Amino acid sequence: MRAAILFFLTIPTLQAQTATTPGRFHIEHPTLHNLGFDWLIDGDTNRNATVEVRFRKANTQAWQPALPLLRIGGERVFRERESMTYTVPHAFAGSIFNLDPGTSYECEFTLRDPDGVTGQAQQRVTVKTRTEPQPSTTGRTLHVYPNDHEGPKLEPSFIGLKAAYYGEGRGDWTAVRMKKAQPGDTILIHAGLYRPDRLNYVDPLSAPFTGSMSLSLKGTADKPITIKGAGDGEAIFDGAGNHKLFDVMATQHHIFEGLTFRNTDIALFAGEKEVMGAVSLTVRNCRFEDIGVGVWTEYAGSSDFLITDNLFLGREDQMRVIGWNQVNSRAAGIYPSHQLRSFFAVKVYGPGHIIAHNAVAYFHDAICISTYGPPEADPDRRASSIDIYNNDIHLSNDDFIESDGGTHNIRVYQNRGVNAAHNGYSAQPMFGGPVYFIRNLLYHVPAGGALKFNAAPAGIVVYHNTFIAEQAAAEPYSNSHFRNNIFLGRDTPNKGIMTWAHATPSFSSDYNGFRPNRNVARQYNWRAPGAEMRSFTTLDELKQATGQEAHGVELDYDIFENLAMPDINRRHHVYHSMDLNFRLKPNSKAIDAGQVLPTVNDNFTGKAPDLGALELNKPQPHYGPRWITWSPFYR
Repeated sequence: MRAAILFFLTIPTLQAQTATTPGRFHIEHPTLHNLGFDWLIDGDTNRNATVEVRFRKANTQAWQPALPLLRIGGERVFRERESMTYTVPHAFAGSIFNLDPGTSYECEFTLRDPDGVTGQAQQRVTVKTRTEPQPSTTGRTLHVYPNDHEGPKLEPSFIGLKAAYYGEGRGDWTAVRMKKAQPGDTILIHAGLYRPDRLNYVDPLSAPFTGSMSLSLKGTADKPITIKGAGDGEAIFDGAGNHKLFDVMATQHHIFEGLTFRNTDIALFAGEKEVMGAVSLTVRNCRFEDIGVGVWTEYAGSSDFLITDNLFLGREDQMRVIGWNQVNSRAAGIYPSHQLRSFFAVKVYGPGHIIAHNAVAYFHDAICISTYGPPEADPDRRASSIDIYNNDIHLSNDDFIESDGGTHNIRVYQNRGVNAAHNGYSAQPMFGGPVYFIRNLLYHVPAGGALKFNAAPAGIVVYHNTFIAEQAAAEPYSNSHFRNNIFLGRDTPNKGIMTWAHATPSFSSDYNGFRPNRNVARQYNWRAPGAEMRSFTTLDELKQATGQEAHGVELDYDIFENLAMPDINRRHHVYHSMDLNFRLKPNSKAIDAGQVLPTVNDNFTGKAPDLGALELNKPQPHYGPRWITWSPFYR
């Protein structure tokens, strides 16, 4: 009798576990073109629940489909060296792509589960995308000149930025700050050299001893504080070799525009982990040169940065590709490892950042999310809803873009990367995802592969990329989905073209194109969860054994109009994007060979989407600053 009662009591429990109970629905920080969402759940132990997404502009009738939310949860992210472990909460997360700025959208999410849904199964919300911050038209205009300026001045005028920003004060008196700039003020920096004389007690630029300028005022969304070039010539902030030029981590709603920053380790420091960070920092149309770091925040509360149309030039070797390794190691080839003279151009943490249309060269890494560790409980203090797109990256000593440390809705798309010593695009790790790698270009990664998936990342979506490299990451990763990509081998000795290393049963891969390496038997490497790695010589063998890549194809470099394979015997050689043509040739095997993905390839030409980053008969994206119409890296 007791056994019968126990059996009867377990039946509802099992049903409750397989059914889905929706929890907190979170709208992430909007960006200019994309919206992100995550929806916590309980149950669904058999992972057969789905969330369908559709959207429309507010006050219109026609709905449009979007990508479904990605089912996440239960994946274990770990890295032994730092004793870091994290189990992804059960949820759905995902993005709606390619929206118009400053526009309200009605978004509908429908949760379905064959085993039942307990609670509210549908969410309908209206969310407005962001607009670019602009200088206020109602505040004062303050004019700043260098200390050696001669000739007339526009009034009110000041010598150096800090005098306009805080009021006059030198030496000990710099802390007085009696005449602060106000929300809505625009500070125009007139042409000249602004170079602190830090060992001068009465430094004319009010930066004694450190040569660093700390800014801490607060603008508002409608009335930002703007610091911009006056337009009468180049306005140069020169750090004179100091460590930190500007500390802006206490600021809110600041715009830096049309300025040059140079000769410093850190140009704009915007946040320290567990201390403080900036809010709504805009850095636009600026030039950074001879720097170690461009823009940097590690603070979880830093939010809504816009870093766009800038040129970042680091201090690393410009004539050869040299990787990083241990001291005295020759793993980088005939050259020793580089000395980290420039770390990265941009690194951020927190929600809602946009890093777009920048040109970056001669850094260890180009653009990064902070490898912050496991995310905090507050969803507004995580690396989420971050857009990294249309950046032009040339010569990195490690990787092009690192999404490492991201939580949800990291969107890395339409970037061009040429010359990275180790890997192209990284998720090391990802705490649930999705991280989207969409329509990125990659060429010449001599020591590594296209994607770096270390530290057991979870929630990876890889769509429509053109990778002139193998995918060789063999460490386990979870919940990965590949569609419409091109992976072209470089005849690298003893390396297969593709490796899938699944840690959990949630994965998919189809409609991709591969160019196998010559004289390699283990071409396609497959690890099912809990199993040993298996290798296959042909794509057909992989299809039959795994059921994946049913529509995958093998192809070669003749799919392009004119693109040659990088020379594996010249690992230190520097290629230039102006010499590379990634456009597909009509009637090649990559044409019309892809799968339709709503909001990702809606505007495809022909019978179906093409494979790779560039659709036939569509204009190529503009990579890098929109004020630059040539390659700033070409020699």
